[in-house]
Amino acid sequence: MKIAVITNSRIPSLTANSIQAMKVTQTLMQLGHEIRMFAPREAESFSRETLLAHYGLRLVPDLELLPSERHLKRFDFIFHAQRAAKQFNADLIYTWLPQSAVLALWMGHPVILEMHADVAGKMGAWWLRQFWQTQGRKLMTVTTSALRTALERSTNLKFKDEALLIAPNGVELEKYDGLPNPSEARRQLNLPNGLTVGFTGHIYPGRGADLLFELAKQMPRVNFLWVGGTPDLVEFWRGNLTEAEIMNVTMTGFVKHEMIPLYQAASDILLMPYSRSISASSGQDIAEVINPMKMFEYMASSRAIISADLPSIREVLNEGSAVFCEPDNVEKWKQEIESLLADESRRHELGSQARKDVEQLTWLKRGEKVMKGFETL
Repeated sequence: MKIAVITNSRIPSLTANSIQAMKVTQTLMQLGHEIRMFAPREAESFSRETLLAHYGLRLVPDLELLPSERHLKRFDFIFHAQRAAKQFNADLIYTWLPQSAVLALWMGHPVILEMHADVAGKMGAWWLRQFWQTQGRKLMTVTTSALRTALERSTNLKFKDEALLIAPNGVELEKYDGLPNPSEARRQLNLPNGLTVGFTGHIYPGRGADLLFELAKQMPRVNFLWVGGTPDLVEFWRGNLTEAEIMNVTMTGFVKHEMIPLYQAASDILLMPYSRSISASSGQDIAEVINPMKMFEYMASSRAIISADLPSIREVLNEGSAVFCEPDNVEKWKQEIESLLADESRRHELGSQARKDVEQLTWLKRGEKVMKGFETL
């Protein structure tokens, strides 16, 4: 099919929604569809090579950046994108924007709408109600069962099972094949030798930076590896570490996406230290519905995982593939880390089970599931 992919993500950027949109689009290309991607014009010009390196892609879609004025709340972009999709003669509109999905249905286009968070405010709920109340060929995907529940609560609707699909995020397993053991990975990256506890990803509020800081402070004999983060937040936490004379933390800042698997492999334990409240890049609290891409990457790396005990996380992980801790309980996290570091066989069992479980959760399998769900409508 000819598929018009409409995203409001800034491209290129470091946000999770930007990365997810590019992974989904690449998957549609791998499945043989002809893709034209439309995004807001918010960045300087960039090359296809830049996108390949930034997102760790193999395939780059034809990308068209369209006008978008923030004070118009993306409505100008949505109309421009819909017009461009029509000129492309798209057979399907694939979008993360309820407004775009509704406009497409009004104009007679089939639609796949991806939802990753609850709607914001009365207008957000109104647009999603319009999506469900407008006739047309349509499918909505959600990343967790918890998100479906939250959206039904916000819209005061009961969604049709045949037009809704639970589709968690995914991972490119081939990037995790043949990874070295932790010691060898640390050697290749010139990291300190010794048992290492790692974390990769952003450090927005609720992502566990305070907890990581306290753990490093209370466990000076353990190496901590912190990969990622925006420059300003990395500088902020480096300053805090220096002031507190904490010497056992390596902070890398941003690293190319293609290097993430090796950094994850350099850890003996990988942490997902979420709080009970988690801010997305938009500022929205996503703790109830979170389905982080790094969870699937952690699983693919075959490393032991310790995660905050949140219901949506348990939709993917379980006691056989991870250790769960009460959010923000520093003492409990410390105990579980110490216990796992002292038990190599248990680390191996957890990592092996996580890897086995994630083999059914690749981006490609996800894309096949979504498109099959659409085709059966």
